[in-house]
Amino acid sequence: MRAAVVVFPGSNADAEMIHTLRDVCGVPTTVVWHTATSLPPETDLVAIPGGFSYGDYLRCGALAKGSPIVAALRNHADRGGYVLGVCNGFQILTEVGMLPGALTRNLHLRFECSPRHVRVTAKGPFTPRVGDVWQLPIAHAEGRYQASDAVLDTLTQSDCLALCYSTEDGNISDSANPNGSARHIAGIYGGPRRNIFGLMPHPERASEAIHASTDGRVLFEAVLRLS
Repeated sequence: MRAAVVVFPGSNADAEMIHTLRDVCGVPTTVVWHTATSLPPETDLVAIPGGFSYGDYLRCGALAKGSPIVAALRNHADRGGYVLGVCNGFQILTEVGMLPGALTRNLHLRFECSPRHVRVTAKGPFTPRVGDVWQLPIAHAEGRYQASDAVLDTLTQSDCLALCYSTEDGNISDSANPNGSARHIAGIYGGPRRNIFGLMPHPERASEAIHASTDGRVLFEAVLRLS
């Protein structure tokens, strides 16, 4: 498995993502600036980290969709390569149309920065066991996932609704939803083989013993085992 981390102007969680992949998981990892027109040869996993690409001007992720690297991302995903979008990365993936729906302002209009629990609700490359409850930190002002009822139904029926905000015991409820996301969605799958995964919580910030949780490492180890 070889990984690439795509960095945009305003990315601020790229160092953590690189460290998690390269140093914690032992994956050869290349840093790719957004103006590149191709990915390194033999790249298996592309990670788009969190932050504020282009300062979130216009709206989060909107300006990033014009970057030259996007065409290479699409081609990589179309070939079945794995794509992981975390926080701003998730926002970018929805803006470029690689994932459905949109991430909008939190319902209460406040920035949320806290550890949260999420329940795995669909098995896939990044989520190996349905029913697992992970503690992962969030840090966003625009994490409210929204989509039409038709899209939400399709996500559910196609087993692409991957993560939902929950209580510590895995109960999915309004009280556990920090941003008002439709159907408590914290992460979804997309792509031809459910090989695209977007989520608002930060698994790279919960991957070592020094962190409050190591649950995020499960996500990385799951996809790395597929190589």
